[in-house]
Amino acid sequence: MSKILETEICGIKMKTPILTASGTCGFGEEFENFVELDKLGGVMVKCLTLKPRSGNKGVRIAETPAGMLNSIGLENPGVEKFLSEILPRLKKYNMNIIVNISGSTVEDYGELAKLLDVDGIAALELNISCPNVKDGGIIFGTSPKAAAEVTAAAKKNTTKPVIVKLSPNVTDITEIAFAVEYAGADCVSLINTLMGMQINIETWKPTLGNVTGGLSGGAVKPVAIRMVYQVAKAVKIPVIGMGGIRTCADAVEFFLAGASAVAIGTANFADPNVTMKIIDDLENYLQRRGLENIRELVGKVKEA
Repeated sequence: MSKILETEICGIKMKTPILTASGTCGFGEEFENFVELDKLGGVMVKCLTLKPRSGNKGVRIAETPAGMLNSIGLENPGVEKFLSEILPRLKKYNMNIIVNISGSTVEDYGELAKLLDVDGIAALELNISCPNVKDGGIIFGTSPKAAAEVTAAAKKNTTKPVIVKLSPNVTDITEIAFAVEYAGADCVSLINTLMGMQINIETWKPTLGNVTGGLSGGAVKPVAIRMVYQVAKAVKIPVIGMGGIRTCADAVEFFLAGASAVAIGTANFADPNVTMKIIDDLENYLQRRGLENIRELVGKVKEA
C-alpha cells in the first residue's frame, strides 16, 4: 500500500483513514476472515461498561427502507473480561484498538478510563448517548454541561487520547462539540444514531422490544455530513465522521466536509469486506485527482 492514505489523528498513526464504527465490527477479531485488520486506521470495538450487560429483551434489530434500527442495549462482557481475555488476543492483529465506553454516571467514565489506561489500547471513545442515572435520566450527550463533565472525568484518568462520540439528537450539535473540546477532548466522532421507531401494523405494537432504537445506514448520511461540516468549522480538534457510509464516494463527502478520518458502520453487516473496497477505491480516487495524501482532501468543500 502506498503512503497516500497515511494520516495521524491525536498522535495515533494510521495506515488509512478508514475505521470501523463501534458495535458494527465486534472486537475486530470476528472479521479477520474478511478484512485485513492492519490496513484499517483502527477498530472502534464494541462498547464496554463496568459490569457485563445482557442487553435489551425482545426484538433488537429491524430493517428500514434505507438502513436499520437497533436497540441492542449495550450488550457486552464487561471491562474486566475484555482486559483479561479479549485484549490479549487482539494484540496479535497489529491494529489500532479504540475502546468505546459507556456509563450511567460521570464516575463510571472516570473508572473505565482508568482501567483501560493500558498498553495495547490506542484511544478511548466516549459513548455519551446514554442516561445519567444520578441526574434523573438526562442523556449526557444532549447537555453541554454533562458532556463536558464526562469528558473531564475520562481525561483526568487516562493518558490515552479521548474521542467523544456526539449524539445527533440535539438542537445544536456545535454546542456539545464546543463543550467537550473545552473540557479537554482530543477528538470528536459523529454522528451516533438518530432515534427512531417502527410499528407492526398487524399487531399495532412497536417492532422493537425497547419501543425506540437508533437509526443508522444510508438514510442518515445527509444529516451526518451536515453535522460533520458544522462541527469541523466550529472546533479546532480533529473530527471522525460516520453515518451511512457505504462507498468511497460517501467517504469522500465526509472528508470534504471536514472529517480527518471516517468510520464505517452498518455497511459492515451487508458486506463484511466493504472497508477494504473503500480503501482501494479511495487510493485510486486520490491518485486520479493528483493528490499526494488524504489530508489534502480534508475540509476542501467549495462553498458558493
